[in-house]
Parts: sequence; C-alpha cells; structure tokens
Amino acid sequence: MRVVVADDSVLLREGLVRVLEEAGHEVVGAFGDADELLAAVGELRPELAVLDVRMPPSFRDEGVRAALRLRRELPETGILLLSQYVEVAYAQELLGSGGGGVGYLLKDRVASLAELTDAIDRIAAGGTVLDPEVVAQLIGRRNDPLGSLTPREREVLQLMAEGRSNTAIAKQLFIGVGAVEKNVTSIFGKLGLEDSGTDHRRVLAVVAWLQR
Repeated sequence: MRVVVADDSVLLREGLVRVLEEAGHEVVGAFGDADELLAAVGELRPELAVLDVRMPPSFRDEGVRAALRLRRELPETGILLLSQYVEVAYAQELLGSGGGGVGYLLKDRVASLAELTDAIDRIAAGGTVLDPEVVAQLIGRRNDPLGSLTPREREVLQLMAEGRSNTAIAKQLFIGVGAVEKNVTSIFGKLGLEDSGTDHRRVLAVVAWLQR
C-alpha cells in the first residue's frame, strides 16, 4: 500500500516510516507539517495518509483539517489520525465526514506492529477504527442517547466503534455471529438508522450516538 506520513516529530515520523515499511507498505512521502503533505498528495496519490492531530504552525488541529480536506479531494485515500491524548471532538469530526476508511488511534498503539497493521488493514478495507480509549471516553460522556440499548447492545456498539467486524465481535464476546447480527440490527433500529442502500450504517450508528 502507498502511504504518506505527516508528523512534526522527526523521531516519531522516522519511526512510523520504519514500522510501516516493516509491515510491507511503501512510504512514498514523509512530511513535517500538514501543508507539505497537502501540497504533495495530488502527485503522490497515496492509498493511506497517517497524520498527527497537532502540527505546526499552531499545534492545534492542523492534522484534522488536513484529513477532512483529503476526504473531500481524495475520498479513496484512507485516513489514520494519531494523537498523544484522547481528543473526542476530533474523533467525532473525522467520523462525521462520512463513509469508512478512517481511523483514530493514540500514538502508544503504533509501538505495536501488530496493532498498527491490524488498524491499517481495516481502514484499507473501508472500515472505521477507533482507539479503545477513545471509545471508553465517548461512552462515559454520552450515556443518555444509549438509554434504550441493552448491556449487550452497548458492548456490541463499543466494538463496532472500534471498527470490529461481526465475526470479530462474536469471537471477543464468545457469542455466535447470528447473535451479533441481531444486536446490530436492534442498535440500528433504536438509533433510527434505516437501510438506505448507500450509507455506511456502522459508521452512522457511532455518529448518531455521538451527535444526539
């Protein structure tokens, strides 16, 4: 997979390049800020962009702004945002941009080649990946909209928010895939998400829950 990386920390940027190359990906560009990345992606045509949330000049949300612009201009490019801390608003903004192929992880996760590779594979397949710590905070802050969900449905929704497939959820919860499918269908119904035939309802389930 063709990957670009943007992070103002030289050590972390070079570390990401090494880890990605060890995982078998081709890093076609590594940049110190979001503007450099945005100026080059049109020519590089990456399949995945890995961006730090906070970069020069203001060290606020440059990575998020760049990610949202990439979603508009190169919607086929997967996005993985990295952050030192849990920043729920940014995760919500990225999810709200629509569709799959996005991820938000804490930087600690990239120390594990297995975790990073798993996240990249799921993003490349059009999935949505959220760091478990982000999901935990989202649930803690937004319990009211989930009042109608059963404890099992909450567990399933949390794993959906992490980007897990029905098969992976079934394995983790030690239940059958059919049981997971029933819970997912019930979640969609309780959150008022009708099947339009085009929308990514797994993403919309998380977004609807966050925005209510």
